[in-house]
Amino acid sequence: MPDSHKPLLTVLKGGKADVLPIWLMRQAGRYLPEYRALRAEKGGFLDLVYDADAAAEITLQPIRRFGFDGAILFSDILIVPHALGQELRFEAGEGPRLSPTMLEADLGALEAVPARLEAIYRTVEKVKRALPPETTFLGFAGSPWTVATYMVAGQGSREQAEARRLAYSDPVRFGAIIDAIADMTVDYLSGQVQAGVEAVQLFDSWAGSLSPAQFEQWVIAPTARIAAAFKARHPDVPVIGFPKGAGGKLPAYARETGVDALGLDETVDPRWAAAGLPEGLPVQGNLDPLALIAGGEALEKAVASIISAFEGRPHIFNLGHGILQDTPIAHVEQLLRLVRR
Repeated sequence: MPDSHKPLLTVLKGGKADVLPIWLMRQAGRYLPEYRALRAEKGGFLDLVYDADAAAEITLQPIRRFGFDGAILFSDILIVPHALGQELRFEAGEGPRLSPTMLEADLGALEAVPARLEAIYRTVEKVKRALPPETTFLGFAGSPWTVATYMVAGQGSREQAEARRLAYSDPVRFGAIIDAIADMTVDYLSGQVQAGVEAVQLFDSWAGSLSPAQFEQWVIAPTARIAAAFKARHPDVPVIGFPKGAGGKLPAYARETGVDALGLDETVDPRWAAAGLPEGLPVQGNLDPLALIAGGEALEKAVASIISAFEGRPHIFNLGHGILQDTPIAHVEQLLRLVRR
């Protein structure tokens, strides 16, 4: 089907769609009763990710319910370290755990298991066959800096102190971890495209914790490397970069990484972004997830402000980060009416 019939893909390629396209980060997940029912039946989070039938069903659930313009693959950014040879588990109520940590072991001690990516490709194939023709299929991976923070510490942390310390004290060792993630990520995203995705997003959830020089070294440079290698294989597949918390470093990220579109978190002033980012660069965002929970007049004002700010450039409506699990379904429906009216 031509891009003109896929509003989201049209905008990602710098064009203008007849309607403002919308999808939501984490739209496939625990705010949906159908997701909670399936998880109760199937077991833990990782069991769902590696069950291609279940993961495909979860990916499709918000498309059936809401008709979003994009479907985002249901998976996790820690699939890459798992494929690099770390063991991955999810502790109930505590989140992911990777072992051995890169503080305890050297990268060379890991034995890569790229076969761990195969179930994700099977999920993509199943979703692709079931998606409505007008819906753009989005794949994703974590950006090297964010993935490295988990690999080094073995779990998530608010300040990413372990990874930041290692990056300062032993940049050669830390750089080897970043390079390994980048290489695996290019192969992983390429495999997703071969299986059926039409665009990809790089999530850098912890980009905001770095100083400007470290941001240049560990966020911009690896992202540029991934984008260039990926584009060499798939020149027509758009790449969305999402460096959460980057703030004033966003223009440099937009200029230097080679991404095709830029995701903005909720702390970014949309009018500042509209004026300061490269002309014609598609942007995605950036509603506060808590405004969506609030609903009503607060949601209406926030949506109107974002749409007005980005009226002069290609824009995909989205949240500034993932949808929260206590988000009312009725408020998502209100959001869709506001965006599409």
